Amino acid sequence: MLEAELPGLTARLLWAAFVLSAAFGAIVQRTHFCTMGAVADIVNTGDWSRMRAWVLAMGVAIIGFNLMVAAGWVQARHSVYADTRLLWLSSLLGGALFGFGMVLASGCGSKTLVRIGGGSLKSMVVFVVLALAAYATMRGAFSVLRVNTIDRLELTLPVGQDLPSLLTYFWGGSVQTWALIAGLLVGGACVAFGLWGQRRSADTLLAGFGLGVIVVAVWWFSGRVGYLAEHPATLEESFLATSTRRMESLSFVAPIAYAVDWFILFSDKLKVLTMGIVSTLGVVVGSAAVAVATRSFRWEGFSSTEDTANHLVGAVLMGVGGVTALGCTVGQGLSGVSTLALGSFIALAGIVGGAVLGVRWQVWRLERQV
Repeated sequence: MLEAELPGLTARLLWAAFVLSAAFGAIVQRTHFCTMGAVADIVNTGDWSRMRAWVLAMGVAIIGFNLMVAAGWVQARHSVYADTRLLWLSSLLGGALFGFGMVLASGCGSKTLVRIGGGSLKSMVVFVVLALAAYATMRGAFSVLRVNTIDRLELTLPVGQDLPSLLTYFWGGSVQTWALIAGLLVGGACVAFGLWGQRRSADTLLAGFGLGVIVVAVWWFSGRVGYLAEHPATLEESFLATSTRRMESLSFVAPIAYAVDWFILFSDKLKVLTMGIVSTLGVVVGSAAVAVATRSFRWEGFSSTEDTANHLVGAVLMGVGGVTALGCTVGQGLSGVSTLALGSFIALAGIVGGAVLGVRWQVWRLERQV
């Protein structure tokens, strides 16, 4: 590819990320998909409906991503999730912090963007605080603490931590074959669980299948369309329009921080748009479009000082935890898990565990006030 062709290809990638993330926001707004709400439903009422929609989306994403691996279109090792370093404690603790924080902040990173589109001013505050905490954890004061403490506790694996690579290393065969087998088995189990016992409402199917397909589509654009085996300027393997310089799918912690950074330093020519940055705007636009069309758009503010404090603390925990765990309920819970990376499943367990603790803490607080 000629260097003169790169701006056009980059623009196509950015537009694809915007359109797909707008569809993501529209679906979440339309179906009331919420991972924090899914955990709360189970703890408070034993209702698994929204959790099954989340697991269904996982299954679709797992099957779709690994079918692409089997076809030779993408490779898990090109993502941040399948590194040989398994940061098990960072994934677990960061996930727990994020899970607890999203309960306090009335939703995860993606839900915060969706709520902004629906008119929530307090989610706008969460957005800004989350961005600042995430950036400080990536490159600021919190990053020094993170790198010098929990990130030191790691396991170095002989190959990438994605399940197909590990199975290939220990049992032989090819990554493509194991990706097909593991993807269909694990993803199929998730799809079966998501559909089992359901009334199969239109919202459940739309959220599960729609969001899963969108995650796979972003992987395809980033890992297939945006992949350069040899960049014409550097002569190195490269991925266009990504912040990590690796292939990416949807995630809503670091991209939110990068979006605020891009906005503040807009005149700095080194600050360029990436797929992650435009995806944050896309989710808000898609959500707002559905909210306006369905007449559900409502301005919302903080109800009390305690409500404000909870959301501020929750935003900080999500920013710190999301970066530490390398993702959120979407970044790890859908995109990361789709690669079958061990760290993603550890982070997911941490997120769910932290959310359960957060919901139980809220119930305890309410009971004390009675």
